Amino acid sequence: MSAISPQNRFSVADLIPQRPPITMIDAFIGIDAYQTGIATLTVKNDCLFVQDNRLQESGLIEHIAQSAAARAGYLFRMTDAPVPLGFIGSIDKLTISRLPATGEQLTTSVTVISEVADVTMIQAQTKVGDEQLAGCRMKMFFKRD
Repeated sequence: MSAISPQNRFSVADLIPQRPPITMIDAFIGIDAYQTGIATLTVKNDCLFVQDNRLQESGLIEHIAQSAAARAGYLFRMTDAPVPLGFIGSIDKLTISRLPATGEQLTTSVTVISEVADVTMIQAQTKVGDEQLAGCRMKMFFKRD
């Protein structure tokens, strides 16, 4: 992977509209030379999406969506524009090889496939270390003021 542009200037709360207890990313690492955004989450037992010490499918999907939103929020913040509210339009080609356990750190990469008007299609991969746990394509709609 190419060098990452660090986002140390912004907190997660600056990049996404979600607030605890629904926040599903711990950090937005940055964007690489290919415009891929990287976000992380350490799975904790007090997470709303954890059941039997495992992050459930809905939690993985929400983590991917918030990772994509953080990428978009970062780009908007870099231009001093307000961060738009985003909505999942559709999920395609979802694969989940296993559910992550509490204590595991997820790293999710989000790459834009296409952008037309307020609709963005992304490709996402979620890993623990080198093991890919989940992947999908997601269509997101951004409501801009």
